[in-house]
Amino acid sequence: MSYTLPIPKNELDRVIRLSDYDLDYSSLQNNFKDLTKLAAKVAGTEISLINLIDSFTQWTVSNFGLDLDQMPREDSVCQYTIVSKESFEIKDLSADERFHDKFYVTEPPKLRYYFGVPLQTNEGLNIGALCVLDKVGKEITPEKVELLKIIADEIVNRLNALQVIEGLRSRVKEADETRKRVAHDIRGPLGGIINLAQLISEQGDNNKMDEVLMFINMIQKSGNSLLELADEILSIDKKTLITSSTQPSEHEFSLVSFKDKLEKLYTPQALNKNIKFTIHTSAKTEQKTFSRNKLLQITGNLISNAIKFTPDQGSVNVDLDLALTKNKQTLTIKVSDTGVGIDEKTIGTILNGSATTTEGTNAEQGYGFGLPLVRHLVLGLHGTMNIHSNPKEGSTFEIMIPQT
Repeated sequence: MSYTLPIPKNELDRVIRLSDYDLDYSSLQNNFKDLTKLAAKVAGTEISLINLIDSFTQWTVSNFGLDLDQMPREDSVCQYTIVSKESFEIKDLSADERFHDKFYVTEPPKLRYYFGVPLQTNEGLNIGALCVLDKVGKEITPEKVELLKIIADEIVNRLNALQVIEGLRSRVKEADETRKRVAHDIRGPLGGIINLAQLISEQGDNNKMDEVLMFINMIQKSGNSLLELADEILSIDKKTLITSSTQPSEHEFSLVSFKDKLEKLYTPQALNKNIKFTIHTSAKTEQKTFSRNKLLQITGNLISNAIKFTPDQGSVNVDLDLALTKNKQTLTIKVSDTGVGIDEKTIGTILNGSATTTEGTNAEQGYGFGLPLVRHLVLGLHGTMNIHSNPKEGSTFEIMIPQT
């Protein structure tokens, strides 16, 4: 590879912003399929893709005319679009030295034409691209370019809407937790009032307080009703807790569902490099649920990094464990590889956030922000990251994240 890969000047801010959306790249097709089809119709091309680009991978979250899920970032055309202000066009991919030997040019569908518009957030960060492609040359008029930009803006608007919806779900969950605590806390005071009312009622004949006794009797009945209501609320919460502990909601994982998702997303990367990829879970807690917040971004970057630095015929292993104590649970993620290893100095730069890019085992060029992003996300979740490695002996990254 004789050319330098494009890296946006604000790359770390860019990948952090993308991680803030906390997306499952494999589940967005239905959210954007209408816009993907519309883009192809507007441009008059056979193919249209919506691509989001993280530190290692271009994720195709919606496609029209081409069945594509992901590819290495360094192989993509859209990596050039995200460093462009307005758009990026290649009239003939086969005549451009950056792309003429790529699989999508030399093999079916043998693409020739590319036009991309960056997906820009309100902060001015390009997190991906809307692109249209064809097997023959095309001419995109200025009017069509403006329409494609409008579609790109709508894609970002929908991403923002999805983020807001997820935030509201979290708030609802917090409100539900507050309701549980309130229901629990009122039981004690109500029980005391009822007992006191009962005691006064039992001694009331001696005091001959007919009117007071009538009033206290009303308090006792009312208090009993409230206590029954509190018990009902708590029993509902208990049933909900039991259900959620075995059936993860949209914003939760169990170890089993987390494993399945990681296998779906990253097995293609391992197969592409002929690497054995395995994930193990702790059988004792594999059905317990926990928050999925940023876990795909953290673990995915670690897996992609491990694959990058592991040679052909090597292996990458992931161990997932959820340790339960009386008051809390802690998720442990270990990603181990049989790759080139890391020296002590480099480990230090990773842990203090000053790591830079290096080439992978197949001379893959890197972008230098995958591990800094992991560090940023882990610290934001009040977790810890440890690295165990020696040169030529492989590496193990261990992440521990407390779960509330």
